[in-house]
Amino acid sequence: MTLLDEMVEQHKVVVIGAGPSGAIAAAILRRKGHDVLVLERQLFPRFSIGESLLSHCLDFIEEAGMLEAVQAAGFQVKHGAAFGWGERYTEFDFRDTFTPGQGSTYQVRRADFDKLLADQAQAQGVQIRYEEEIIQVDFSGEKPRLYVRRLKDGSQYQITCDFVLDASGYGRVLPRLLDLEVPSTFPVRKAVFTHVRDCIDDPTFNREKILITTHPDMRDVWYWSIPFSDGYCSLGVVAKDDRYEGRPEDLEACLKAFVDEAPNLRRIFKNAVWDQPFRTMGGYSANVKTLHGKGFALLGNAAEFLDPVFSSGVTIGMRSSSMAAAVLDRQLRGETVDWENEFAVPLKRGVDTFRTYVEGWYDTSFQDVIYYENAQPDIRRMVCSILAGYAWDENNPYVADSRRRLRVLAELCGTQELPEK
Repeated sequence: MTLLDEMVEQHKVVVIGAGPSGAIAAAILRRKGHDVLVLERQLFPRFSIGESLLSHCLDFIEEAGMLEAVQAAGFQVKHGAAFGWGERYTEFDFRDTFTPGQGSTYQVRRADFDKLLADQAQAQGVQIRYEEEIIQVDFSGEKPRLYVRRLKDGSQYQITCDFVLDASGYGRVLPRLLDLEVPSTFPVRKAVFTHVRDCIDDPTFNREKILITTHPDMRDVWYWSIPFSDGYCSLGVVAKDDRYEGRPEDLEACLKAFVDEAPNLRRIFKNAVWDQPFRTMGGYSANVKTLHGKGFALLGNAAEFLDPVFSSGVTIGMRSSSMAAAVLDRQLRGETVDWENEFAVPLKRGVDTFRTYVEGWYDTSFQDVIYYENAQPDIRRMVCSILAGYAWDENNPYVADSRRRLRVLAELCGTQELPEK
């Protein structure tokens, strides 16, 4: 062993990113007895988007031993999703789904939620280093080697480990450094959003549901309204770039103009106090050549992000963390594992289910289903299961055969006379 090798830190598992995917994966592995180090570029708490959790998320939070802490944190309880288009309104209740599992979930300020999960992971023995970034990687040797920079003072050091889980989200560390990125097939869309002190007195607004609103004239434009427990609400609009043409460049004026065009939102937010920063995010859809390789696997948004419309990002991230941790635990114990067939293939099944309904949302076939007034209760419960995050339950016909089932259902619902736009 050379002097240089002696100066290199050695760890069993390194997780890149302390967000929900990273914290869940690290905690599960630590609970299985493994040495886990998490490297996080930012200092928590920090702002993040993706604030409406699906019910399936709580299954993984429970697996990681964090459910009691999340339940005690005072987050806004969420029982489902509501959809509005013009004067049309419909609700789905996550406590009444085809798939057995968690019912109610939460709507969270991600700064608080992410820090809570990271703190819970640390309390279980996970080591987290904040304000440290990976600037170079080498997977050509027997073990992965990571080159790390401390942001506080610029100093650098190296780590070798048995395996790396990349949960870096939009930072997409390994996809960038290993040239794994490929263009997404989704059109480029942009979100403009803020948090408002909502002062809502409208009796039709249900704080225990996320509200997704379809623009009255442009059905590919939609809004989210996510109420928090402190009287604020996350409010945003999502549209392709060309829908922003001719609109104010100022983010506040742009969002307010969009909101004013939706009758239900104009009514609901008539008393709102706009006292928080306005933000934008675009080009977020992403994909990769592979979900795993020698010595690494990609989790959640670091691998693929579809679209925020059904809040599937955190669910996919947590599901991938649970699946990867199970495979990696067996590998670290000396078993022979098949990352493609035990991780990538089954993970993609659920992602592809979400993809079917995201695409259906934008081509309006799924919107026709959502807004259909005479749906059979059993079918609504199957659709509700997917909206609650259970996109891997192949006992659900709308998961197992999602494209054909959606096409047939949309054709039926499309025969209904829809409202004037």
